[in-house]
Parts: sequence; C-alpha cells; structure tokens
Amino acid sequence: MSALEGDATLVRHHHDPPVWRFGGLLIRRYTPRDHAAVLDLHRQGLAQVGLRPGDGVYYEYDLFQIEDIYLRRTGEFVVGELGGRVVAMGGLRRADIIATGVTRAHGGYAIGLPPRTDTAEMVRLRVDAQVRRRGYGSAIVAALEERSVELGYRTLHCDTTDLQEPAMRLYRRAGWRETRREPIGGITNVYFEKTLD
Repeated sequence: MSALEGDATLVRHHHDPPVWRFGGLLIRRYTPRDHAAVLDLHRQGLAQVGLRPGDGVYYEYDLFQIEDIYLRRTGEFVVGELGGRVVAMGGLRRADIIATGVTRAHGGYAIGLPPRTDTAEMVRLRVDAQVRRRGYGSAIVAALEERSVELGYRTLHCDTTDLQEPAMRLYRRAGWRETRREPIGGITNVYFEKTLD
C-alpha cells in the first residue's frame, strides 16, 4: 500500500495478473480488448501538446505489439479503468530489448554492449484530460514502480517533452530526477531516472 494524492491509497488486490485499486480507479493488466481505447488515449494525449506523426518524437509501433514488447519480455502494461472505461495507462519495458541504438529514455541498448536487464523504461503514461488532477497518473506510476521491483529492476528511466509540464511535475514528486535534455525534431525531450529500493 502506498499513499498518494488526496485521500485515496493505492491498494494491491491481486498479484498475477496484477490488480490495484486507487479510490474508484481499477488498475489492471492490459488485454487485447483494450487496444482501441489505449491507442485513442495515446493519440489524444500527444495531440493535446501538439505532437503528431513525423515530428521526430511521436511513435506508436509498440502499441501494436503490447503483448510481445511488454508482457512477454519481463515488462508490464496496465490500464486504469473508471466505470468500465479506460482513462489511464502506462507501460514498463526492459531497456535492452528496443533495437534502436540507445533507447529513447537513455536506457541502455546499444549494438555490441551487454544487455542491461536491471534497467527498465516507464513509457506511455497517459491520463484522459477529463479525469486529470485526481492522482491517477501518480497511481499508475506507483503501480509500475511496484511491478519493477517485483520483476527485478533496479533502475527506471523515462522521458517526456518540455511541453508536458504536468508529467514532469508528477515524476519529480515521485522522486525521479532529471538527467538530461535533448532537442528532437524541434521539441525538447526531457529524460528522468529513478533508482529503486
């Protein structure tokens, strides 16, 4: 159990597949029936800060391979459900399996280097605009941090853009530290890291 914003507390209800409650929000593992809602939530979130396909930051190939990239490779992908509707989401993936050189969140895959299986990336954190400021993003982060420890990770990385101020505040409140900034396609990517206890 961990206390988060307001009076709600994140409570674990089931170990595997993982299920948590945060007030009225049910946080559970992604299933294929969630795909359309996850894709829509992702696209809405990026559009709200002006990101779009082709800008050098926007990508979504992984959202068409959630089971393979996240769930079958020592990762996790969760959705937050409110009244039967997916309103939040977040993923956790091993940093050494993304074959794109150094990972977006500075995780550690590079050709010729040994895998860094103690490091994971937290990605795809999204909360529907209609239900923001209720602590749902913090609850998703806390749930994924808990899963990270269970999966044996010692370090987490993530990135966002400087356009996403609420996300940067959320990570800082959760004890993440900014490690660097990098201009990509006219947008500044901001990288964060957290060492797990």
